[in-house]
Amino acid sequence: MHSTESHERVFLVGLAEKRAARVPGIEPGHAGRESLAELAELARSAGAEVAGSIIQMREKPDPATLVGQGKLQEIEIEARMHNAHLVIFDANLTPTQQRNIESALDCNVIDRTQLILDIFARHARSREGQLQVELAQLNYLLPRLAGKRKELSRLGGGIGTRGPGEQKLETDRRRIRERISRIQKDIEMVRKQRSLRREKRHAVPLGTVALVGYTNAGKSTLFNALSKAGVLVSPKMFATLDPTVRAVRLPSGRRILLSDTVGFIRSLPPALIAAFRATLEEVQEASLLLHVTDVSNPQHAEQDMEVEKVLADLGVNGRPRLLVCNKIDKLSEKDLSELAASREAGEKNGKVFVSALTGKNLDELLIRMDTAAPVDEVVRIRLKIPLSDGRMLALVHALGRVISSATDDSAMRVEADVPESLARRLRAYAVA
Repeated sequence: MHSTESHERVFLVGLAEKRAARVPGIEPGHAGRESLAELAELARSAGAEVAGSIIQMREKPDPATLVGQGKLQEIEIEARMHNAHLVIFDANLTPTQQRNIESALDCNVIDRTQLILDIFARHARSREGQLQVELAQLNYLLPRLAGKRKELSRLGGGIGTRGPGEQKLETDRRRIRERISRIQKDIEMVRKQRSLRREKRHAVPLGTVALVGYTNAGKSTLFNALSKAGVLVSPKMFATLDPTVRAVRLPSGRRILLSDTVGFIRSLPPALIAAFRATLEEVQEASLLLHVTDVSNPQHAEQDMEVEKVLADLGVNGRPRLLVCNKIDKLSEKDLSELAASREAGEKNGKVFVSALTGKNLDELLIRMDTAAPVDEVVRIRLKIPLSDGRMLALVHALGRVISSATDDSAMRVEADVPESLARRLRAYAVA
């Protein structure tokens, strides 16, 4: 995988549907402009230099070219004036649309999906993450081989064509299908290994709390602040692709497993969701969700709705959750007081206003997590555990709070507060 930034000059094209502008209170093209601004951030995250952009207002997308032949001529002129050799469309182009647009513009063209795949290829670190990204890239490319420009018949050449770094992409369908088949087998093997690790985690009585939210909402910063994990923190989109899980002790003394997950984004095609299935399975397994939102972003309400859509698709929208309003350090006192006042009395689990960067109100968040997470009652227990049984001794120290301990011949006498589920497993070692 390439680690150097390409800084390729790109020209962005957005589409705003006129019928979407008829919603009362929303100015024409608002959603299209917001989406185009997000595309610019995605392009920069992929190492591009955004040379310029244009947005087309239409009643509906043109089935052949998305924006119409007349607009394509204007785009061609603008791209040349800005010395941009790659045009990125803020849409998911069909293979036919992409071929028609490339033919008209006489330059490389990619869409939103291909750009996101490029970012995924940059950030996937685990074996499974890299396999999933390569699989998504090959499935995306397969129907687009006919008439594909020579420059894009390989991976690794820049924005939207960045491959896993294994080899040049063969444009022969048979070879691609064979590669897809091998990747699917490898992914299944990795998934079985991860499933075994999860089963081992389940054998230890700890609830799981998953961080979810829009990309760049500050989840990894919050994860680090709560778990002291040292996970990569980056302002670039999709900096976190691979799941990271750490144990966190709550104020009551019990421990939970905290999971950091990939950020969500609007208009994410279902095929791309599979490219970070590992982190989404952590969400589905979680007993409590922390929905992290960047309240300093003027569009945070719209971003929250996109997150809700993905959670609904995953079947976890009814799961207990806390809305963590992050980045309050960027707000004025007036804005912060207005946000706090707007809290709905009946809102499930309410909101917690924090700054993961400065640590403000994280103590309150931990208390709220303690209250909201399913309860595994803490009980006091006296134990006599053989010194040879290091695993059980380690469990008591890791998951409980040791009050006192003393060596007694070949055993350790321990008094500790432990989760009730662990106490049941330790029953054979209990003493009066």
